[in-house]
Amino acid sequence: MLGVGSKFPNFNLKAVSEKPIQDINIDNVFINIDNDTYKGKWKVIFFYPKDFTFVCPTEISAFGELNNDFSDRDAQILGVSVDSEHAHWAWRREQKELKELPFPLVSDLNRQLSTDLGILDKSEGVSQRATYIVDPEDNIRFVMVNDLDVGRNPKEVLRVLDALQTDELCPCNWKKGEETIDVNVVTVKNEKQNTVSN
Repeated sequence: MLGVGSKFPNFNLKAVSEKPIQDINIDNVFINIDNDTYKGKWKVIFFYPKDFTFVCPTEISAFGELNNDFSDRDAQILGVSVDSEHAHWAWRREQKELKELPFPLVSDLNRQLSTDLGILDKSEGVSQRATYIVDPEDNIRFVMVNDLDVGRNPKEVLRVLDALQTDELCPCNWKKGEETIDVNVVTVKNEKQNTVSN
């Protein structure tokens, strides 16, 4: 499995547009997305097992609710599964929580991207529930994989994105607006404590 520090693989895939459902027609429903589509932006790319399931719409809609927060951080969300773009479109039309989805649903129908990332579940033949944060240079900066039966927490993904964008040391449970770790201050503090102890 590709991890932190690896380049996100090259891809060119079909997706269902994030346009409002009333603005979608046969000419604009399907779009192509590749590595250059969101060039220069952070990307939050999350994989889920299948359309028309039970856990998946809960987390997809939760990412949708935070879309403006991710956009404010210059990050594009992409949801990906091995379903076809036609299945994505049918699901988006039928599933109440997905009708106003503000980001594309991408089809990895041939399973190539999932295979390149090392997240294709061998027994189920679907993508594992993996989440990637990819920086503007296409470097993987965060990866998390949940069991197929357990939904993820998009607020935690947003928190990690905030931390990565500081380019500083962030302590456990750090949140945007809180102080990061200043190595010089910590070093001086430790030296003073050692002097007092001796």
